[in-house]
Amino acid sequence: MGGSASTPQRSQTPPPAPEFDKTWRIMPWGCKCFLEEKLRNFKLCSSDVKFVRILVVGEVGAGMSSFINAVNNAFQERITSGALVDGRSGTSCTTIYKTHHIKGKDGSRLPFVFSDVMGLESADGQGVHVQDIITALKGFLEEGYKFNPVTPASQKDYNKNPKTSDKPFCLVNVIAASTVSLMEQNLIEKMNLIRGVAIEYNLPQVIIMTKVDEVCPLVKQDLRKVYTSKKIKEKVIV
Repeated sequence: MGGSASTPQRSQTPPPAPEFDKTWRIMPWGCKCFLEEKLRNFKLCSSDVKFVRILVVGEVGAGMSSFINAVNNAFQERITSGALVDGRSGTSCTTIYKTHHIKGKDGSRLPFVFSDVMGLESADGQGVHVQDIITALKGFLEEGYKFNPVTPASQKDYNKNPKTSDKPFCLVNVIAASTVSLMEQNLIEKMNLIRGVAIEYNLPQVIIMTKVDEVCPLVKQDLRKVYTSKKIKEKVIV
């Protein structure tokens, strides 16, 4: 109107899709019962080994104890709370080195256990002392040892003659998706040191990423979207 040319409206660029067209990691979702039954029927080849020990480590609040409880829940088919959990205090709820036996529906113990430790923190003098985790990796940390963030275990706290079952067969690193990108360098260095010792002892390692629903609404609605989610993949490659 008035002889002036109207300005064309710019078309808005649509937001990027929150997920990939294809999964970036293959996950056999329909194999839960098969895997569970396989673990229930797992037999140890040597009579000298009572059970397979799995050491669980991670940052305070990452969900280490919750992970152990979740495994126990799956095999007992009910809610359990063998490992104490407190996600609100900001400090580790685990204060002693403890073995958690996994039980079947009938209450019998399965041939694998989890060792729970105090959580790691970035500041020195807080959280589990890295040397205590290294001692546990070697099988020397005594059951029931009370963690001291300032001073590592001394000789009197050692299991001086560890059996094969006292030594971890696997190291599980629990990392929270909600905080992985906020990790301070000192904490990363602690985790790398632990990882290096595990490699030296030829221990298999697994990373468990928790709290994926807190960083991706897509996954919160449908857990099966975890391996098509762009946000989760970003967290994995941080």
